[in-house]
Amino acid sequence: MGKTVTEKILGRHVKGGKVSQDDFIFCRIDMALGNDITAPIAISEFEKAGFRKIFHRDKIALIPDHFTPAKDIRSAEQVKILRDFARRYKIRHYYEIGRMGIEHALLPELGLVGPGDVVIGADSHTCTYGALGAFSTGVGSTDLAAGWATGHCWFRVPKTLKFVFSGKRNRWVTGKDLILYTIGQIGVDGALYRAMEFTGPVIRKLPIDDRFSMSNMAIEAGGKSGIIEPDEITWEYVREHQPEQGVRKIEANAEYLKSDSDAEYEKVYEFNISGLEPVVALPSLPSNVQPVSKLKKITIDQVVIGSCTNGRISDLRVAARILKKKKVAAGIRCIVIPATQEIYRQAMHEGLIEIFLDANAAVSTPTCGPCLGGHMGILAKGERALATTNRNFTGRMGHPESEVYLCNPAVAAASAITGRITHPEAV
Repeated sequence: MGKTVTEKILGRHVKGGKVSQDDFIFCRIDMALGNDITAPIAISEFEKAGFRKIFHRDKIALIPDHFTPAKDIRSAEQVKILRDFARRYKIRHYYEIGRMGIEHALLPELGLVGPGDVVIGADSHTCTYGALGAFSTGVGSTDLAAGWATGHCWFRVPKTLKFVFSGKRNRWVTGKDLILYTIGQIGVDGALYRAMEFTGPVIRKLPIDDRFSMSNMAIEAGGKSGIIEPDEITWEYVREHQPEQGVRKIEANAEYLKSDSDAEYEKVYEFNISGLEPVVALPSLPSNVQPVSKLKKITIDQVVIGSCTNGRISDLRVAARILKKKKVAAGIRCIVIPATQEIYRQAMHEGLIEIFLDANAAVSTPTCGPCLGGHMGILAKGERALATTNRNFTGRMGHPESEVYLCNPAVAAASAITGRITHPEAV
């Protein structure tokens, strides 16, 4: 019986070189990351356990992105814990405000994660890096602390669900729509502790930023990971984003990063998306998905364009194309958050920031901010937001009696103009 790409990657990170589904393995890790919410807990556990050494100063990343720039004393103290720990152990990849970005956009941009890697992070959206052909997954802060000390993590090798996308991808339909549609089909627990493998003709043509969006939201279906086999689109991205401390080795023979034709899958889903239009996830689950054309009567108070799901340069370009020479509707707040400093800089050079400002949108420094109800766009009681973020649970962006709807950047920008959920073709 052949192996899936997930099984092959994990096999290369354990003694003996082979794994099977449901095996419990002690797996070598290539990167272990934490943020200003989760890493302080991991640091506390690391110290309580009596650890005095980290496994590798270049394979740990500490990214203060959730409540930063610090919104209050407590959030400032959280970041200080990271900063002090990074200094104490000479951790290379601690990024202060001004160099920081949203972690799941920053690490690929810096070339710190890539094909064939095993990556753990004390953040559920660590599954993002599967877009590059890595096995990457979220873990608890205690597991992260153990990973810092040992360079290993315990896993149960997940079964794999295969998602085959075929047909013609219509205009304005993005990776965000594909993953929301998928979650709508299988539910928020439809991939519980499963590797979600995305493939098919549509995926092979999908730009890398759209792939990041899909892998990022695998966790919203309960997935352990969301992976796409590396192809030339992947390798082009990897070549363009070399790590700052040296050139990443690009495998000359990367056949092991493809699933075998006789690999065992728990289930195969086949989706023909030729008739798919942009979709929106209604409160209060990412699986509560409807076509945007059915929601045009729903008014909104706030639009957020950003996050680790949709804050990349291609997302900002789409939003700017729609907002150019138009205005955000009176009484509507539109907040644009580039995911990294480099994306912010590029958006400025391309004139996108000026377009947003001319449209009366607010542009923020990189931060997770409103996505988790942190700051930079908290909702009051009764308010409704349309966001390119990844979760719309009750109270996710503020008051428990507020509402969050999820969509792609084009729908978000179009809706900011009209003040109600709107198809991009309508503006």
